[in-house]
Amino acid sequence: MLTLLKLLKDGRFHSGQALGAALGVSRSAVWKQLQHLEAELGLSIHKVRGRGYQLAAPLTLLDPAVIGQLAPSCDWPVLVFDSIDSTNAEALRAIDRGQAAPFLVLAERQTAGRGRRGRKWASPFAENIYYSLVLRIDGGMRQLEGLSLVVGLAVMQALRELGVSGVGLKWPNDVLVGQKKIAGILLELVGDPADVCHVVLGVGINVNMQMTDEVDQQWTSMRLESGRVFDRNHLVAELGTMLQRYLARHQAGGFSAVHAEWEQNHLWQGHAVSLIAGVNQIDGEVLGIDTQGALRLRVAGVEKIFSGGELSLRLRNDS
Repeated sequence: MLTLLKLLKDGRFHSGQALGAALGVSRSAVWKQLQHLEAELGLSIHKVRGRGYQLAAPLTLLDPAVIGQLAPSCDWPVLVFDSIDSTNAEALRAIDRGQAAPFLVLAERQTAGRGRRGRKWASPFAENIYYSLVLRIDGGMRQLEGLSLVVGLAVMQALRELGVSGVGLKWPNDVLVGQKKIAGILLELVGDPADVCHVVLGVGINVNMQMTDEVDQQWTSMRLESGRVFDRNHLVAELGTMLQRYLARHQAGGFSAVHAEWEQNHLWQGHAVSLIAGVNQIDGEVLGIDTQGALRLRVAGVEKIFSGGELSLRLRNDS
């Protein structure tokens, strides 16, 4: 089925006879595969009598060779899957199998993509970036301090570099344009943080997606913000370059090396917010973050520090 998709990805018309000859199957078999493509991957295919079949829009698939050419300094292995449960889950399985880090897992589609706090991450085929970079951490708790915030900076700068304006950060792991989410980060750790461990830097970016009914919050995409279609290989290469740059700064100087830059790009700095922790809600004003990446809030006139993966931050109506 995906072989057929690769024949159609140029967006031109292809006759059923030519597709059947290329695949070594009958025209009726081609028709059945086209139906599967539409049903399983949500693709729109035009069918015109006398001309054949055409994708509604040209499709650029992820290609490790192209990514390598665009970002030669990112010399880690790139594993690309047509469809997978989630790139983070596959990254964790690869660690268990003994795959040497660093390595990168990408997918055209996720069937069980997830964000923070167990939220589902919408994952249509060949429209967005589903990205998991695995790093090995040797005996350095300091290398983990504020790491998800460092990744957020790299994502933000990659989007800006490609021409998406108005991109900023929301503590702890969201990248926004205005109040709309354009990217999210999910880090997962295996091993002993005090000795040797692996960390999976999971990144989801809405690239060319224009509509979905799978998201329960305000969202946007690079295409919606800019009005143009993006080559996802270029974005993967740019993100890899930015991650290398920011991770090197973090490794050399700890989170304090990027602390001020992160605060300068925090869209909710100084705003009135509600911090949700389970069934509890804490109202306060965002003062910033500390040198470990924890949130600093003024609560009833007193500064308090909050950190943890199960916290959620929301703007208050009076902000």
